[in-house]
Amino acid sequence: MAKISSHPLEEPGMSSRFIDPCILVIFGASGDLTARKLIPAIYNLAREGQLPPQFACVGFARRDKTHEQFREEMKAAINSYSRVKPIDEALWATFKEQLFYHKSEFHEEEGYQRLGKFLSELDAKLGTKGNRVFYLSTQPSFFTTIAEKLHSSHLLYEVGKSTSWSRMIIEKPFGHNTESAHQLQNELLQYLDESQIYRIDHYLGKETVQNILVFRFANSLFESLWNNRYIDHVQITVAEDIGIGTRGAFWEEAGFLRDILQNHMMQVLSLVAMEPPVSLEAHAIHDEKVKVLQALRPFSPTDLEQSVIRGQYGPGYVNGDPAIGYREEKNVNPQSNVETYVAVKLLIDNWRWAGVPFYLRGGKRLPKKGTEISIFFKDPPSVLFQHPGKKNEPNVLTIRIQPDEGASLKINCKVPGGSSTIIQPVKMNFRYGKYFGTAPPEAYERLIQDCIFGDNTLFARQDEVFTSWDLLTPVLEHWASNPPKDFPNYPSGSWGPKSADDMMTKDGRKWRLL
Repeated sequence: MAKISSHPLEEPGMSSRFIDPCILVIFGASGDLTARKLIPAIYNLAREGQLPPQFACVGFARRDKTHEQFREEMKAAINSYSRVKPIDEALWATFKEQLFYHKSEFHEEEGYQRLGKFLSELDAKLGTKGNRVFYLSTQPSFFTTIAEKLHSSHLLYEVGKSTSWSRMIIEKPFGHNTESAHQLQNELLQYLDESQIYRIDHYLGKETVQNILVFRFANSLFESLWNNRYIDHVQITVAEDIGIGTRGAFWEEAGFLRDILQNHMMQVLSLVAMEPPVSLEAHAIHDEKVKVLQALRPFSPTDLEQSVIRGQYGPGYVNGDPAIGYREEKNVNPQSNVETYVAVKLLIDNWRWAGVPFYLRGGKRLPKKGTEISIFFKDPPSVLFQHPGKKNEPNVLTIRIQPDEGASLKINCKVPGGSSTIIQPVKMNFRYGKYFGTAPPEAYERLIQDCIFGDNTLFARQDEVFTSWDLLTPVLEHWASNPPKDFPNYPSGSWGPKSADDMMTKDGRKWRLL
């Protein structure tokens, strides 16, 4: 076994862990995710010595392809998308010998029999000891089929009944509402134990998201203020300047709420608002995240109209370039009512957060790309340093998830000169790349490594998924029975529909500009 890095939420060097030999099988290996994210992530893990020496990666897809063709395609992908370029030719000479390709349809029984035989040959050749990670980079409609075929071909091991292990990574979305999420879970549990299911959310692999708990619980300065006595409200923003690209068919089925809000944004919310866990063990962290989600106040009929805003982008300009509207995108219904923007106001009914609104917003074709968490602190008593008609800026702690991962704290300072009491906000800024001298690892690097190790801390547990759907399914049902009358309601290159600004104005607040 190879000795590698520490627990994802601990200081390097505090604890070491050992990683077993294994084979990673990627279903849907001819897809975009494999080329852009998965293979570059595995290459970078190998480059940094974070993979076991006894390792292989097998791409499973339906297209005709040789091992060599697959390797050349993946080399081009690494050169294009790896965070470290150009490719190290000496390393590649060794790494490519661990890459293989297997052609089969996802429903083809004989293809899985051939896969099992091939994996056994690799075990004998490379010493991978029968350990398996199956990564399902496919449409969710194939999840159950693949699990059933792997099980019937004896490629999934029953927990505790084998000296080898098998795990399955599943990409979002995990269901499209409460009912479908439970149905998918019940189907998978026919073939897998819950401990073998790793629901990946790449946001949880981002260095800044992992650092939220350290930022809070390792710094008394912030944890002592992390409550409704000092915090006025919280904003979580996921802004993208791009449109849907070639994913029109997917977006027509998903929309922003299912694709981004229900998973990425709810996961970030739970980390920001959770209570201190009793330990850094996965179950302890998951338990506290679930408590937050369970404490979210359900939407009333009035809330569904006033505190949940949906939008769809129309034609406009982004970064000075013309951009078409969503309804003009490829594979999109010209009368589509699918949302590309969502803003919601959430309240957490517990002792820490009572009365503190959490505003979540995100959308496509906004002016710039950025994902951040902003903590707005309450104003001090207005006795000193106030000028008629002018209000000092609030203190704001901003945690930037992307781009330029880091954090900033906005405070008020006196402008130099004489006895003036003119106040001006200034920022204390920290960037990971600048301070540590290197770009943080990609999210998929962290998460793939954690799955091989058997650490599901940064993956979503089933009750997190169910609880999130319980909150948001009524929103989807309300939207289905009340089609929007104003779509498209924001031009590309703007910050979303006016109704989202009106929601904040009504509360005496405004969205933070990224």
